[in-house]
Amino acid sequence: MTRPYNVAFTMDPSRTEGVLTSSLLDRLARSCTILESSPLRSFTQGNAPDVLRRTDILITGWGCPAIGRDILEIAPELKLIAHAAGTVKGFLSPDVLHAGIAVTHAAEANAIPVAEFALAAIIFANKHVFRFRDIYRSDRNRARTFSLTSRPIGNFKRTIGIIGASRIGRRVIELLEPFHFRILLHDPYVGARNAAALGVESVSLDELMRLSDVVSIHAPALPSTQGMIDRRHLALMPDGATLINTARGIIVNQDDLIEELRTGRIDAIIDVTYPEVPEASSALYDLPNVFLTPHIAGAIGNEREMLGEYIVEEIERFVEGEPLRSAITATALETMA
Repeated sequence: MTRPYNVAFTMDPSRTEGVLTSSLLDRLARSCTILESSPLRSFTQGNAPDVLRRTDILITGWGCPAIGRDILEIAPELKLIAHAAGTVKGFLSPDVLHAGIAVTHAAEANAIPVAEFALAAIIFANKHVFRFRDIYRSDRNRARTFSLTSRPIGNFKRTIGIIGASRIGRRVIELLEPFHFRILLHDPYVGARNAAALGVESVSLDELMRLSDVVSIHAPALPSTQGMIDRRHLALMPDGATLINTARGIIVNQDDLIEELRTGRIDAIIDVTYPEVPEASSALYDLPNVFLTPHIAGAIGNEREMLGEYIVEEIERFVEGEPLRSAITATALETMA
């Protein structure tokens, strides 16, 4: 190819601010021609058809339109879709991959803040940080908190259960390595030998729930994982254990979880729910043993630049004819988060 690759963008600017900084755009312009600096919000309106007709590389992000078979006619020169975010599952049709268009994504970069969030949650959960905070705030003295420090809490020799050896799950395992933790893993696609290579013990889901002081979920949302953590599994958790979910809310039966949490027997640190925003009347907002956050474990604020940097590097590799680090296949699309 003699001419530079032409690049266009499609994403929601209000959701992707900070992903592609001015310095990253300047860097991108050194290897490609940017056809239109403003992201396309539609593939059929305004000048979008003309831009897409000349596009070789389409950079997508949160809020981009669905991309299916129709893109093959609208963008006949398209060779690469580079998603400057995590999963492409919600908007990309397998037809695009079957047509031979390369697809890559920045999920590897997005895994970093999620894993860091999970690590912080695990450490805080074992020290019962939120319970100490609430008591201290209520009493405004240390009479009760001091006596609690003698209880069997803390991070020494605790057992951590990881559900799913996804890219995030594996990164969490790496981050846990320096601590004095026993790490259990449940993943039906990872056998005992591969688990040992990761430095963890492969166990059944029941064993993991029964033995872990903290359970951290990192499985993908698939038909086989929807509601996989239910009333029976939650009942297996030891008293005082904590469930952490930074994966997908649909993996846990939310009604069962609320019922178990109402007993006060276990705690939960929840960044994702199903539905994505619980009803205003949901007990998750009010239960004292729940630490609820609005899906912030992934890249937010200045962390978003990691996504843009990763994708610009992927595009540079593509332009130079080098293999993509995070190429997606049609088979991988079926089982990815």
